[in-house]
Amino acid sequence: MRNLLAAMIFVSLAVSTAAAEKPPKADEILAAAKSQAAAQHKDIFLIFVASWCGDCHSLDAFLDAPEIQPIFADKYVISRISVAEEYGKNPNLNNPGSMNLLIKYGGVGPGGLIGLPYISILDDKGNLIINSNCPVKGNAHGECIGYPSKSEEIDWFLMMLTKNPLFSEENSKAVKNWLSSNAAN
Repeated sequence: MRNLLAAMIFVSLAVSTAAAEKPPKADEILAAAKSQAAAQHKDIFLIFVASWCGDCHSLDAFLDAPEIQPIFADKYVISRISVAEEYGKNPNLNNPGSMNLLIKYGGVGPGGLIGLPYISILDDKGNLIINSNCPVKGNAHGECIGYPSKSEEIDWFLMMLTKNPLFSEENSKAVKNWLSSNAAN
């Protein structure tokens, strides 16, 4: 009887732990971001990421930099959605429904996934303002700039950011200087 009770407790804990580790749905992440953005009068800086994506980690380092973090925190609600984790053999890390949102915001073209990190700037209702697809001649979907490290990628990224009327010239200079000085790293 004692062994049966111990086994039942173990199974119960294993099931509840597995359920607790399941990533939230992409729609739930977006709903929380929209609610926060509406309450704080901000836009949403939605990033589609993957754990295996080196450029995703570079973007995180940029956003966490002490001179950059306050610029973004003042103007955006930053949200991350995990997608395409099957490429890193971790499909359990995907936020359920992430691919549907990636498609909705332009991150999937005729050839499949355009690139990661994929950034969509949204208003507080979840309407797309702009995404990280930089126009390219001969490519209707453009090319995802990912983590902006080349001068043309940095220029597109700054253009994206200036769609927010609160994003000042001073903010643009700080972002450009940081990205340009860290491009070789």
